[in-house]
Amino acid sequence: MKSLFLTLAGALLLAGTPLFAQEQAIGEKAPMSSAQLMGVDGKSHSLLSLKGENGLLVIFSCNTCPFVVGNGTKTEGWEGRYNGLAELAKSLNIGMVLVNSNEAKRKGDDSFLAMKRHAAEAGYTMPYVVDEGSKLANACGARTTPHVFLYDKNMVLAYRGSIDDNVNRAEDVEENHLIKALTRMAEGKKIKTQETKAVGCSIKRILAQ
Repeated sequence: MKSLFLTLAGALLLAGTPLFAQEQAIGEKAPMSSAQLMGVDGKSHSLLSLKGENGLLVIFSCNTCPFVVGNGTKTEGWEGRYNGLAELAKSLNIGMVLVNSNEAKRKGDDSFLAMKRHAAEAGYTMPYVVDEGSKLANACGARTTPHVFLYDKNMVLAYRGSIDDNVNRAEDVEENHLIKALTRMAEGKKIKTQETKAVGCSIKRILAQ
């Protein structure tokens, strides 16, 4: 009887586990590159349509996670660095997009209307799109907000992980992982550190039933 209970408990646990891929491996092509994603600008975008001559920077993000938006004096979050990254990416002919995959919060803090308000308040200079059903996040194996996926001119994954090594204060950053990756990729050079650990809030998926 005990073994049967454990088996049923295990089955129930698995039933409530989100089904998504492992983190995409360096060298793999971008998934769902032609899928249409609605942006807060009222336009439908795809990864291919947003790609620049030298590639595309994809950051999974959201409206409320402290690792994104900050938390008072404790941490400034990474969001304040987004526009600077967009400016750099544009100068390097690399596109950029923010993706909100928090499907479980779509009726609350991460509703489409809330996304529009947040983008306006934060002054985003890049497209901010909704990932319905967390499908793109699942395909990429995105885990956190933020989680960076940088694709080269052939839409092959060149860098994955974090923006830099200090979410608390930009002035205390010692390793600008993403800036280095963007620059070296645009120069046609091999990125020295291709993977770093993504740190942030978990993406809020709807659990499989």
